[in-house]
Amino acid sequence: MSAPPLFRLADERRVSVVRDAAMVRRVLDEDPIGSCMVASRVADHGVDPTAIGGEMWTRRRPTDSLCFAGANLIPLRGEIGDLVAFADKATSTARRCSSLVGRAELVMPMWHRLESAWGPARDVRDHQPLMALDAEPQCAIDPRVRPVRIEELDAYLVAAVDMFIGEVGVDPRLGDGGRGYRRRVAGLITAGRAWARFEHGQVVFKAEVGSQSPSVGQIQGVWVHPDWRGRGLGAAGTAALAGAVVRSGRVASLYVNGYNTIARATYARIGFTEVGTFATVLLD
Repeated sequence: MSAPPLFRLADERRVSVVRDAAMVRRVLDEDPIGSCMVASRVADHGVDPTAIGGEMWTRRRPTDSLCFAGANLIPLRGEIGDLVAFADKATSTARRCSSLVGRAELVMPMWHRLESAWGPARDVRDHQPLMALDAEPQCAIDPRVRPVRIEELDAYLVAAVDMFIGEVGVDPRLGDGGRGYRRRVAGLITAGRAWARFEHGQVVFKAEVGSQSPSVGQIQGVWVHPDWRGRGLGAAGTAALAGAVVRSGRVASLYVNGYNTIARATYARIGFTEVGTFATVLLD
């Protein structure tokens, strides 16, 4: 008997699951900054759905169309017909995902199709500049911003929860009392990807490398304590983390809400430049 195909060819509208990790990596490598969230999982675990927490979908071949489908939907490549097919596949599952995120030109057509089946989103952020830095920061770096130690987890969690509520609009501790979020944050600390400045045991600045592929580190969760805002700590602290990412041989990236002119100016001052536009649809 012949071996099963690495991905199953299907009819014009059918979506199939990709099994060819090398082909997926080739597609991700063509857009390393935009695909960082998925590339980080694939680099560590391949494309096995159990290992990466979701399936890699294609409508024909991964080089033509590709979408990660897990707790979040992340379209990576495709024309309008492909994106509609991905949306239809998603609505056939038992539950809707938590969010839809990725390049705006891919996310928004999928969301227009999904909205009729899933109902209104909690929030639609359709213009989020995607920014990148591949050289040392252009502004001063805060030397007191450093990797968080695991024994500082409880203090760091206070800031992380406050940031999450302010940015996403929900408390990450809901549902399981915060155990899952605590594990996620502890994992970032253990990996050396959570950075902060402490003053008298309290976090006054924090940021994380939320996703890290072999070539890109995506910064997220930038937060400054309310009492410390307006002192330039956001720029100097983010620059410290971005500089560390660059020195690791990776491009530092992040995406920011388009209406947040203060944050956009801060990142530009550090040296980040816009390389595209993301969109995020928050559902749960």
